[in-house]
Amino acid sequence: MVESFGRLLLMRLLLGFLGGLLTATLIVALMARQGIAPFDPEPSSPVLPQARISVGWDDFPPLKNDNLLRAARGEPVDRVPVWVMRQAGRYLPEFQEVRAKHDFFTVCRTPELACEVTMQPLRRFDLDASIIFSDILVIPQALGITVEMKPGVGPVLPEPLVGPADLDRLNQTGTIERLKYVGEAITMMRRMLEGKVPLFGFTGAPWTLMGYMIEGGGSKTMSKAKGWLADHPEASQKLLDILTDQVVDYLVMQVKAGAQMLQVFESSADHLSKEQFLSVSLPCLKRIRVDLLRKLADEGVPAVPMVLFAKGAMHSLEEMAQTGYEVLGLDWTIDPEEARKRVGPNVTLQGNLDPQDMYKPPEELRELVLTMVRKFGKHRYIANLGHGITPQTPIESMSVLVQAVHDAL
Repeated sequence: MVESFGRLLLMRLLLGFLGGLLTATLIVALMARQGIAPFDPEPSSPVLPQARISVGWDDFPPLKNDNLLRAARGEPVDRVPVWVMRQAGRYLPEFQEVRAKHDFFTVCRTPELACEVTMQPLRRFDLDASIIFSDILVIPQALGITVEMKPGVGPVLPEPLVGPADLDRLNQTGTIERLKYVGEAITMMRRMLEGKVPLFGFTGAPWTLMGYMIEGGGSKTMSKAKGWLADHPEASQKLLDILTDQVVDYLVMQVKAGAQMLQVFESSADHLSKEQFLSVSLPCLKRIRVDLLRKLADEGVPAVPMVLFAKGAMHSLEEMAQTGYEVLGLDWTIDPEEARKRVGPNVTLQGNLDPQDMYKPPEELRELVLTMVRKFGKHRYIANLGHGITPQTPIESMSVLVQAVHDAL
């Protein structure tokens, strides 16, 4: 009797152990399917509260086409990489369909929608990069400034900064938490890409953001913002410092979320003289890179290549080449050979077809692209436009551009 009871007890213990082992195995398998590392209680990024259900900066599908990153680092490429600023935009009918159902900033703030429009040009064209769909004005929004996207007008900030006292309106606490939807979209997009091409993150530069926040929208003169520089130099510097700090933290978040390359858009540099650009804009641009690298290193996150695009500041190429950015974006006003001569051999150049050339007949456009690419050469070059693609651009022109770039060398 005792011996039988002992065998029964032993059998129950064994079955309990095997059942627990099976349960643990099933749990681990389920965690693996969800992308969760077993027995890792810490999230990969403090910015993304979903923890490892999303991914960490080092936990993505392997990259299949790395020509963009190789060009940025000055390494040999299989072909000249090409992408286009605003490549996910209004020239695509499928983008218009999304916008017909959702307002602009709803698309930006909804990762699924942002990823859908980010993917749209990649389905049509053999591009070598993607860039997350967002807007430079999400930073002013996160600081508490209302930004509206008005059809036929563009961004409108109905309550701009009027004087130095308005700086107190800026809520600098928790801004990156309020921008976490961008990080979530980047992480989601990296998964959707399945390593097809690298993914850009981006930001507006401090001077450009300052201009919108003071002017109340786009401006042909930037007279109010430039008036601040003259009449309120201390407040202007304080605002630039605030924006620089926010930009740095924003870019850190993007890299941790999975961005493989970053572009800083100083789109309003053309409103500054060379002296103003060097004293107002360039110090912020330098600090962005220095502080970003330091913060990433402190967190053990590898740095990614960076592009500096300062539209209208080709007068300061030599100075920009000394900032440490791996890539300088060129607008359409400078000859490729002159730009290379001025920056030297150790900086990658990006650009610089005039967006208006995209309206020319296909054969004429193709010849312009072939000439441009051959002037730049295959080493340390990324093909692009000299500014964003415009809304009425024929879709065929994008196909011609991409094919010509890949055929040129």
